[in-house]
Amino acid sequence: MNPTETEVRGDSGPDAARLVSSRILDVPDFPQPGVMFKDLMPLFADGPAFREVIDGIVRHHGREAFDAVVGIEARGFVVAAAIAYATGVGVVPVRKAGKLPRPAYAASYELEYGEATLEVHQDAFTAGHRVLVVDDVLATGGTAAATLDLVERAGGTVAGFTVLVELSFLGGRERLAPRPVHALLTV
Repeated sequence: MNPTETEVRGDSGPDAARLVSSRILDVPDFPQPGVMFKDLMPLFADGPAFREVIDGIVRHHGREAFDAVVGIEARGFVVAAAIAYATGVGVVPVRKAGKLPRPAYAASYELEYGEATLEVHQDAFTAGHRVLVVDDVLATGGTAAATLDLVERAGGTVAGFTVLVELSFLGGRERLAPRPVHALLTV
């Protein structure tokens, strides 16, 4: 069940939080028993709502605050591509291991329900490239921490980190400190 209107909160205020909350479907026991998956496909499918979310993220960070946007596989690709298009900057995917064709940096980490490895091309950024990192959900922070590390190892400077939904009870924001986290909806 999604939070009621009086319970919604997020770093961009209650209107943005309500918008995201109203377009999430909770899917129990996916990808394994005991996990409540936050399905954001209804948000992505609603053109006006999706545009409002993307515009809100751009407003929060500022159009001139970053030189590239990193999307974390796979739903982060959707958000990153839209932000990159809206601001006229490039988009860089952070992929699961073995999916990139050229030399890549790799970072392994633990998920709330397993382990994974992410990669980014070694030549993805020039020195000092300001990078906005985006994903759909922040849970334990393992995926985000690995991605932020990869950006820096590849020569980028993390300019910001945004997620659509933060599962605050899993402590991801604390794991990423002192880096700021921008979440449109915090549950």
